[in-house]
Amino acid sequence: MTAQIQTGVRVHFSGHETFPLRQMWLKKAFDQATSGESIPKATFSDANAIAAFGVGKNMVASIKHWALACGLMTDASPDEFRISKLAAEILCDGGLDPYAENPATPWLVHWQLAGKCIRSTTWYWLFNHVTAPTFTRQELEEPLAHYARKIDPKRRLSTSTVSRDLETCLRSYAPRTTGGSPEDFAEPLLGELGLLQEVHRGQYAFRRGPKSSLHDGIFAYALVDFWDRQANGQSSLAFETVAYAEGSPGRVFKLDEESIAQRLIGLSDFTGGKIAWTDSAGLRQVHRKPMSKEDRKELIRHAYD
Repeated sequence: MTAQIQTGVRVHFSGHETFPLRQMWLKKAFDQATSGESIPKATFSDANAIAAFGVGKNMVASIKHWALACGLMTDASPDEFRISKLAAEILCDGGLDPYAENPATPWLVHWQLAGKCIRSTTWYWLFNHVTAPTFTRQELEEPLAHYARKIDPKRRLSTSTVSRDLETCLRSYAPRTTGGSPEDFAEPLLGELGLLQEVHRGQYAFRRGPKSSLHDGIFAYALVDFWDRQANGQSSLAFETVAYAEGSPGRVFKLDEESIAQRLIGLSDFTGGKIAWTDSAGLRQVHRKPMSKEDRKELIRHAYD
C-alpha cells in the first residue's frame, strides 16, 4: 500500500535534547501538576527546576518535550500546560500505573509517538514509511529529510538535526550496548517493547510478529483512534486497512497478519460486541458500533487489570 504524504503539517525534530524517554520521566512531569490538572510553564524553566526534577537542565527540557509529545499535557494557555484526564488516571499516586511498570504504558506511549505524530515526526515516519528489512541511521537521513520537506516545505532543516533525531529515536527502542556514559545505560521506556533490534553495529531491523506484551485493550484503543482519523463515520474497515494503512495498528505495532486477525476475532467478546469481525466470501472486515469517550477509556483501563 502506497503511503500518502500529508502536506501542510508542521514537522518536529527537536526538544528531547537527544535523551530517549526514561521510565520515570512522565511521572516526574505529572508530579509537578497543581491539583492534578495543570502545570505552570515556569516549572520547567525557573531556578528551582533542576532541584524539582532531580536532573540536569537539559533533561528538564527533555522531560517537558516528552510530556507534550506523549499527550500527557497540552499547551493550554500562555502560562500553563493542561494535564490530560487519561494521563492523570494512569500516573496519579494510586493510579493505574504511576511508575510505568505495566507494559500497557510503553505500548500506549509508542502509539502516541508513532501512531499519532504530535511532536514526533521521526517516530511516525520510521514506523509507517520504512520498509527495508535492515537499515542504518545514515541510510534513513535523506529519505526522512525528503519526507519532511514534502509535508512542511517552509521548514529549514539541517542534516545534523535530522541525524540527531534519528539517533535518539533508534536508541529509544534499541539502546546502546557498549560505550557512552552511565546515563546511556538507563533503560529507555520503549526499549522493553522489542520493536527494533540492532542486528549488527549500527544496523537495525524491525521485529515483526505477535507481540505478547501488547494487551488487547491497547490494540483496541489504537484501532478506534486510527479509525476516527482514517475513516470517521464509517461503520466498517477492511482488514487490509487495519494491517497495512499508514498509521494503522498493524504498521505501528509491527504485527503479522495472523496476529492481527486473531486479535480482531477476539475483540467482539472483549468490547461487548462494539467491535466485531466478519469473514464472508473472502471479504475480511471489522465492524464498529458507536463508542463514547468513556468506552475508549475503558479499553485502556482493561489493559491494566
